[in-house]
Amino acid sequence: MAYKGKIINNKKTGQQVKFIQTADDTGGELLEMESFFQPHSTEPVPHYHPFQEEDFVVLEGEITVRINGKLQILKQGDTLHVNKTQVHSMWNQSKNTARVNWKVMPASDTEYFLENGIGIANQKKTNDKGMPGLLQVALLANRFSHVYRVAKPPYAVQKILFTTLTPLSYLAGYRPCYKEFVD
Repeated sequence: MAYKGKIINNKKTGQQVKFIQTADDTGGELLEMESFFQPHSTEPVPHYHPFQEEDFVVLEGEITVRINGKLQILKQGDTLHVNKTQVHSMWNQSKNTARVNWKVMPASDTEYFLENGIGIANQKKTNDKGMPGLLQVALLANRFSHVYRVAKPPYAVQKILFTTLTPLSYLAGYRPCYKEFVD
């Protein structure tokens, strides 16, 4: 369970997330984090949040952002607002660590999505870029589609595919949430 001051580290990508304010702290209105991006990290899958907005402030270093297909570099002091449904990805292609203040509004259960995703990566159940296999993705996508969706293929196609794969995912031993990652 996320709580103020809790730090989760993605051993695969090197990203670190520290919870500043959780959904419990803010009555669900805000999730605030501080995220560290390691040098020369790789671009994650472009994604969007159907019901949430995000605000970022670069505290140290620089971050590369792809938003609606356009690249931009954010440096210390720069801010970025991401509207709901805007496709984006963020990574650090510089040679120095970057530190970013990250706010998600409303919080929803994004913290559980992050804890599960990072826990799965730390259990070596992902590829080199930190992405789990298709059967695990199907369960995560179904469970957390209200807070996170990949940009491609279209959501309707994802919904059909992931719903179809759900029984196989459970048979293979996967779960949408793992208690050990959110305790």
